Amino acid sequence: MAYERLFGKLTKENLWIYVLKMLDEKPDYVPGLKARIAAEFGFQPAAITFYFVLYKLEQEKLTSSRKEGGKRVYSCTDEGRRELGRAVELLATMAGKLRA
Repeated sequence: MAYERLFGKLTKENLWIYVLKMLDEKPDYVPGLKARIAAEFGFQPAAITFYFVLYKLEQEKLTSSRKEGGKRVYSCTDEGRRELGRAVELLATMAGKLRA
């Protein structure tokens, strides 16, 4: 049970990190983005959570979006890449401390 709680905290509750990672690799629309996160990281966030995270990321200027062929396509901004880098660095530091 403790492991499952940790998994939830590190994945669904920090969905923004995974969204930025996928968008840093390539712009995408929501269905494609959700499928890529599920395939790469092994979890499927709820649709409402997903849209809320995308909304917040765009408000914070970490992502941008545009209409393309009737679909909204999201991309990672330079600020989003910096924030992703900070998050990855923090997680690596904490993992290193836990291993020590």
